[in-house]
Amino acid sequence: MIRTLVVDDDFRVSRIHCDYASRVKGFEVVGQAATVDAALDAVRTLHPDLLLLDIFLPDGSGLDVLRRLNGDSGGDRPDAIMITADRDITSVRTAMKLGAVGYLVKPFGAPDLAERLTAYSELQHRVDALGTVPETDQADVDALFSAARPPAVPRVPAKGHSAPTVALLHQTLRTTHDALSAAEAAERTGVSRATAQRYLSYLAKEGMVRLELRYGATGRPEHRYRAAH
Repeated sequence: MIRTLVVDDDFRVSRIHCDYASRVKGFEVVGQAATVDAALDAVRTLHPDLLLLDIFLPDGSGLDVLRRLNGDSGGDRPDAIMITADRDITSVRTAMKLGAVGYLVKPFGAPDLAERLTAYSELQHRVDALGTVPETDQADVDALFSAARPPAVPRVPAKGHSAPTVALLHQTLRTTHDALSAAEAAERTGVSRATAQRYLSYLAKEGMVRLELRYGATGRPEHRYRAAH
């Protein structure tokens, strides 16, 4: 499980983000903090793997949290995805320089956060898989850097399709070894079966997933979907 700490000064927003993160497979919310000092204390006591970190905090900035962690931890600090209403390009560039692995602008929905968290989880799995080899090659390096980014999806999906939901279904298939049915995809993502079926059909039409037919005892094939890597 990826231990996650949510840092936001608005307790209602913080609770929502905790709920969003806890729905994503492989993530465990271990705590909440509302200030810079509380965040630093929580990092020391809870040892999270990942921070969902707001920039605007009552006693400073989420960027200050990163600066102090970079200085105090000797390089061994949690990763951070910024979750903020701050759209200033200076803040974005500073977050990148301080080592943030993502930047999500408020307001956002559960699928948007799930997309980032799933990409982050995939990155961790790839790093762990390569941890036993003495060195890596360019293909492995490229795979690691691509895993750190959400998958490419059509910027303007067909009418009636939401880009975050397209990304969520696509990323779910990309991180699953087996082909999934619409019902299985719905269970893993939290959408309805009908919605999963409609979006999977759309992804197959766009060439982003492959449709596979599995024949059972009844003779009627079951439609299953696999990411087209």
